[in-house]
Amino acid sequence: MPAKSSKTESDGFSAEERAAMKERAAELRAEGKKGAKKADGLQAALDSIAKMAPEDRALAERVHVTVTATAPELSPKTWYGMPAYANADDKIVVAFKNSGKFNSRYSTLEFQDAANLDDGDVWPVSYALQHWSPVVEQKLIELVKAAVS
Repeated sequence: MPAKSSKTESDGFSAEERAAMKERAAELRAEGKKGAKKADGLQAALDSIAKMAPEDRALAERVHVTVTATAPELSPKTWYGMPAYANADDKIVVAFKNSGKFNSRYSTLEFQDAANLDDGDVWPVSYALQHWSPVVEQKLIELVKAAVS
């Protein structure tokens, strides 16, 4: 039987998740200059998330977990102060814009030019996020998989 997590879906990162991220950052720093850059990007993204209002932070934390689990080849970093995820060419594929950043009605998940979401002559690149749910998580998994394909 798997160990129980010390969080619920809306609580944000569990203690176990926070510890795992710190361990991963230490591993990256130990890899040298390139690894240190990735670790710094991860820490910057986590710091950006930590500064958000509670509602935005809970969404951003779930987005972070979903994106990094779905596309581990993407590197977390910040982009205009927002948590973002870049490909091997250091081009942003997807970013999370919290509602508090520009006093918006909702947070958004925004895909950039490096994302492979092209579908004819018109396709969405920004998705509103108001509440986390299994349906939202599944949609994000599908979008991120397509974006990095």
